Amino acid sequence: MQSYDMVVVGSGPAGQKAAIQAAKLSKRVAIIEKAPQLGGASLNTGTLPSKTLRDTIEYVHGLSRRGLAQLGTELTSRLTLCNLMARKDQVIATEIEVVNHQLSRNKVEIFQGTASFVDTHTLNVLRSNGTTQQVRGNVIILATGSRPRRPAEIPFDDLTICDSDSFLRTTKNPASIIVMGAGVIGTEYASMLAAFGINVTLIDRRTQMLRFLDQEITHVLRSQMEQHRVSMRLGQEQVQVTVSAAGRPTVQLQDGETVSADMLLYTMGRVGNTDALNLPAIGLATDQLGQLSVNAHYQTALPHIYAAGDVIGFPALAATSMEQGRLATCHAFQLSDAYNIKVIPYGIYSIPEVSTVGLTEEELMADNIPYITGRAFFREMARGHISGDLQGLLKMMFHRESHTLLGVHIIGAGATELIHIGQSVLTYGGAVEYFVHNVFNYPTMAECYRTAALDGLNRLPPPPPHNKTTSH
Repeated sequence: MQSYDMVVVGSGPAGQKAAIQAAKLSKRVAIIEKAPQLGGASLNTGTLPSKTLRDTIEYVHGLSRRGLAQLGTELTSRLTLCNLMARKDQVIATEIEVVNHQLSRNKVEIFQGTASFVDTHTLNVLRSNGTTQQVRGNVIILATGSRPRRPAEIPFDDLTICDSDSFLRTTKNPASIIVMGAGVIGTEYASMLAAFGINVTLIDRRTQMLRFLDQEITHVLRSQMEQHRVSMRLGQEQVQVTVSAAGRPTVQLQDGETVSADMLLYTMGRVGNTDALNLPAIGLATDQLGQLSVNAHYQTALPHIYAAGDVIGFPALAATSMEQGRLATCHAFQLSDAYNIKVIPYGIYSIPEVSTVGLTEEELMADNIPYITGRAFFREMARGHISGDLQGLLKMMFHRESHTLLGVHIIGAGATELIHIGQSVLTYGGAVEYFVHNVFNYPTMAECYRTAALDGLNRLPPPPPHNKTTSH
């Protein structure tokens, strides 16, 4: 049996960063990965492939915004969904090489196989050829990720009716598609496929999409998706999903309406990859979604066993998973200068893009925090006219008395890049005047910060007049 200072189960974003951080501390580290390729769902079936698909679609879609509608239409008519998938495969192959090189360079040993607990420090690795090997870790980090939820009542065939994993392998080229689930994944796919010219129907039992976002931003996103001909069926429970004699997926809704399309993409929830770990053998349990509970340091009920990434639930973003894995390692090896980030940006890679950091307007109102709102519309910016993005919006809130920045919310091209300016000011407790007293490159979308700051400050009541005492 081989022994290590740390054994990491899973090579996705959380597992990679946990392992590399431990290696940088001169620890002996191993990763156990059940898939043939490293990188986890983020690299192979989730974040990277879907964002590559979106980037290609956004490039073609952006031609119309820039006054080249005829060229955009010609390109779209010549492209198929399979053409877009080919670009995705190229990016994945390149990134897998990067991950392999990083782990190899840091002398992280890789065990290919499925891990299961023998005892609290020992894992059994079952290889694809049926052979086994045991690995011991003083510290163990569970970063096994998640997979799409596949209810038994949905007749998946992974060609016409797909989850978000199998959709990336489909050979269909649909003219219409039903997307079930208006969460992050469903919203991203619905918006990008509509921008590509596919007729999309988005169905969800919830009355609002992306409820954790600032609702003004959500309203703008919904409006723009509807302009791209996404048909919304929100607040609708599906009664039955069937396949017609013609091979078309059909959804019967609670109100009696029936929706049919060439394909169906099911994106309603994900479950943690914990079922193969034999957790009962060490006394750990999961919730109904297969997720593990952890404390502020990402420790499970067993202090030397940590968990990070999708397997611990929300927010389940690649960026947050990376940081959770790194922080878990830092705590495990008593790295005193580890800094637990409190301000985390969120990115929704829809078309248009959405990103947010800090408090929403709804949260500020619920907590009775006095605030002022400032807005900058992309149509007011020279760069907005250059890029043809005239419907974007940057919204910021700051404290009415102290002027401390409280939240920034952006919808429009480049939102996930633009958000980091606001994140920096927010992290260090900066005031809104920062944006007024600094110069931004012209023409850029970053100028939105200055415009929004001035808009907010102009909403403040004027200061009372200063009464001078005159002497006679």
